[in-house]
Amino acid sequence: MRIKTMIAVCTVLFAATATAQEVQTAAGGTLRVLDKLTGELTDMSLQVGESSTLGYLQVTLNQCRFPVSNPAGDAYAEVVVRYRDAADPVFAGWMLASSPALNAMDHPRYDVWALRCMTS
Repeated sequence: MRIKTMIAVCTVLFAATATAQEVQTAAGGTLRVLDKLTGELTDMSLQVGESSTLGYLQVTLNQCRFPVSNPAGDAYAEVVVRYRDAADPVFAGWMLASSPALNAMDHPRYDVWALRCMTS
């Protein structure tokens, strides 16, 4: 199932650039975290390479890209999410703001998704 998801993400990313849509790298981005137990929503504004911790969750933003022609239209965020001090991340890959379910993080307590890139 993971391979199918990655193929779908790559298809979307390549389709976006293939339609003459120039993509620019941002200095940072905003991710939203939902704690499913408490119902609490938290927005994390991170610079590229920065990590933030919420409870047992550590979120790292590796890259954030956006379409030059429509900066508010979409965001592509490369994210690594770790739970507690586990060696393997619970999620590592690209998240798309316009399609959060396309490559969603599968965790019993937390949901994380990309909102936008910092464009200024």
